[in-house]
Amino acid sequence: MAAHIGRRLRKGAATTAVAAAAVAALSASQAPGATVDDQGRQSTGDATSAPDTAADDSATGNSPYYTDLPPLNSPNPSPSAGSGDAGDQRAGEAGIPATVLDAYKQAEATLREKKPGCNLPWQLLAAIGKVESGQARGGRVTADGTTVTPILGPQLDGNGFALIRDTDNGAYDGNRMYDQAVGPMQFIPSTWDWAGRDGNGDGRKDPNNIYDAALAAGHYLCRFDWDLSQQGDLRKAILSYNNSTDYLNTVLSWLEFYRRGTHEIPDGTGALPVDRSDDTARPGVTPSAPGTTPPARPGKPSGSRPSPSPAAPGNGGSPSTPSVTPPPATPPTPTDTVHHLEDAGTGTLTAMAGHTFAERVSTRAETEAGKAVAKVRIRFTLVGDTDTTFTGGETVATVTTDASGVAVAPALQAGERTGAFAVQTAVVGRSVKGVPYRATVTARAADALALAGEKEPTCVAGGEFAEPVQVKATYRGEAAGKVAVTATLVTSADDPAENDKGPYFKDADGKAVRSLTGLRTDADGQLTLPKLYADDTAGTFLLRLTTTGGATLDVKLTVEPAAAPSPEPDPSTDPAPSTDPSTEPSTDPSETPAA
Repeated sequence: MAAHIGRRLRKGAATTAVAAAAVAALSASQAPGATVDDQGRQSTGDATSAPDTAADDSATGNSPYYTDLPPLNSPNPSPSAGSGDAGDQRAGEAGIPATVLDAYKQAEATLREKKPGCNLPWQLLAAIGKVESGQARGGRVTADGTTVTPILGPQLDGNGFALIRDTDNGAYDGNRMYDQAVGPMQFIPSTWDWAGRDGNGDGRKDPNNIYDAALAAGHYLCRFDWDLSQQGDLRKAILSYNNSTDYLNTVLSWLEFYRRGTHEIPDGTGALPVDRSDDTARPGVTPSAPGTTPPARPGKPSGSRPSPSPAAPGNGGSPSTPSVTPPPATPPTPTDTVHHLEDAGTGTLTAMAGHTFAERVSTRAETEAGKAVAKVRIRFTLVGDTDTTFTGGETVATVTTDASGVAVAPALQAGERTGAFAVQTAVVGRSVKGVPYRATVTARAADALALAGEKEPTCVAGGEFAEPVQVKATYRGEAAGKVAVTATLVTSADDPAENDKGPYFKDADGKAVRSLTGLRTDADGQLTLPKLYADDTAGTFLLRLTTTGGATLDVKLTVEPAAAPSPEPDPSTDPAPSTDPSTEPSTDPSETPAA
């Protein structure tokens, strides 16, 4: 015990500078308009930038975490780092188990491709993994990255922690009464339900697998279009994972430590963290370390039912039943009072592919009597064959109802897949009738086409047009990008049939074609058509361009007659050469005129 206390005292003294640096970094990175109250809760002036940060809207449900700070020595091992137990301990604290490190780096590579604007560093995942589970309990994982034993946080029963009733019927945490944070990145079930990812390609999303959990954590940190190279966004992302200023400072300390360098160590040899944020959260109850069974609620027996006491002497052998104090009644939460959900005035949900839906889904939670219920978590889930997402790229969003009982989902961002899908609503932690909303994505469209340039295309019969035809598509005055365009050389303005003579395009085999489909404008709404050629027919022709949405443009093409060739001289009409000597110049010197 004395050794443990001594270690904590030495560690506290050694890491004061690191903690101070983290606090300084925090102050310097304060995002404009963002504040943190004395309970560590963040608020910003932009209410639409992210959902609220209630406990079960965070990744971990604001579960306990490890507060151990990094050592001050270099994270890279060196001969001077020490030898024996002390040197091994420092190397273990600085090193990251091989499989765990690989999972972090794979997640970074995937996010660099999927969400390049996020700029997620793997060191941030390592910092969070260290704080949440001590790098999967020192790297105790199987070859595929699954933890040898489940890593569970304490049950979130409201007694010293947040109150989050069971949301997964015990599927992830084995607890059918309350939720518990699960796995090396400590996701609560309700968050894993939408944030979970398959990071190792086995077709499963397992919160106990470090590859799956690391990739899920990366996506979670990169939502809302946050750029983690910006200190303000970095700070908001970390706070969204666990909404505590102390948590933020601890993660920032390990992030800076790992950025200075680290090294790979064998799986299962990492140092186990000691200090946790709930060391004094529940007086009289020993906090559970991840990977162990959480403590029972005070006043509630744990394990099996107690056995009756032996018969007391002199009472006739009748066994006595021990007195058991019943658990205190838990007052109903707002969630417990919800009877049903109602639409709160959502309009028609329609958007063009690639555009943001103008209307947002709005749902109201009500009691059986129709009274609005505030502070209830509403989950919005996209259902159907669609690539539409909520802002931030997710298909599930959780929002808490306001004072009028209304929750408004984040804006929908249409993908490229057209057709209908649904937005399903549900109450987190309670099975009640939800509200389905039908949404539709229509094809990209343009309502106007214009020819780029003022000069009409001209060519000589039998030749090719020197300049390609260029047009620009717009929709309601804005550039219409990625709009499908059809180009047809029509017979006349009144006859849309394909012309059988005049200008033409060439297909891949070099054959003449007079109609092209599958053309699309670029992101700026511009389109350059393939080169046009002309046969031997001179005259004026029409190239008709049409788009989805009804925009039409007729481009006049002029083919001028080929120039007549110069006639060859006819020998029969040429005069015969003269044979008169008098007309020939004299070559006799004597006949040269005198000067």
